[in-house]
Amino acid sequence: MTDQWIEETLYDNWGQRFRVTKELARTKSPFQDIVVFESDSHGRVLMLDGVVQITERDEFVYQEMLTHVPLFTHGAPRNVLIIGAGDGGVLRRVLEHPGVEKAVMVEIDGAVIELSKQHLPAIAGDAWTNPRAEVIVGDGIDYVAKAADASFDVIIVDSTDPIGVGEVLFTDSFYQHCARILTSEGLIVNQCGVPFMQADELRETSERRAKFFPHVSAYVAAVPTYVGGFMTLGIAAKGKSPVGQDVQAVRARAQQAGILENTQYWTPEIHVGSFNLPPYIAKHLPTADV
Repeated sequence: MTDQWIEETLYDNWGQRFRVTKELARTKSPFQDIVVFESDSHGRVLMLDGVVQITERDEFVYQEMLTHVPLFTHGAPRNVLIIGAGDGGVLRRVLEHPGVEKAVMVEIDGAVIELSKQHLPAIAGDAWTNPRAEVIVGDGIDYVAKAADASFDVIIVDSTDPIGVGEVLFTDSFYQHCARILTSEGLIVNQCGVPFMQADELRETSERRAKFFPHVSAYVAAVPTYVGGFMTLGIAAKGKSPVGQDVQAVRARAQQAGILENTQYWTPEIHVGSFNLPPYIAKHLPTADV
């Protein structure tokens, strides 16, 4: 039997490939090509337009850091907006925070949600049926533009890179509306790529957000399947700067939430330390919050 491989096509001059034990789904939605497959090394894998989004084996790194860092940085979030994240992993971890009263998730591609429910059920767990969750299949840009002022404490944007369906989530207009609908201590987080290969993504996103937020920075997470070293997660805050947090304060919040012993990557020390950026990454950010 000949081995079957799937190759990621994010870059035209560098990449990775996975040995496939079983292809579970392959479809073209109105927005993107979707493939879900069982891999020999990483469990089940979700690819959109040829780019790895999530693998069962290492999803906890990205999901924990994208969720717990902004929620514990804020300290007391009650209303959280999630844009994208159709696999449900971010929603699941937001709902792990007992102080969150409402988590609204807006995903433009319903096919991603349905295929994730069918083939990647462990990633979301029971988040889809949690009464504190509102899942909307729709346009996140439109939702943000119409949402009421100061209606959310935290916004988490889990999008593809700024090409194709994800491109409109990296515009001035989007960030301006995000700032408007956040409370006075609100903050927004979104993935800004792997700066070793995608430095423009981090730099341009930071420049745009600096027009609407007084504090713009980033933190890092080492996700094995996001090739090229550290993944950066850009963060922008309306209230206090997220840089230079106190480990013990973060630990106390995690202890109160019951999350302290239930993570595989995130810890209070990782949380605070992730804002200490290597110079090759820090040089792409506004200097005030680095």
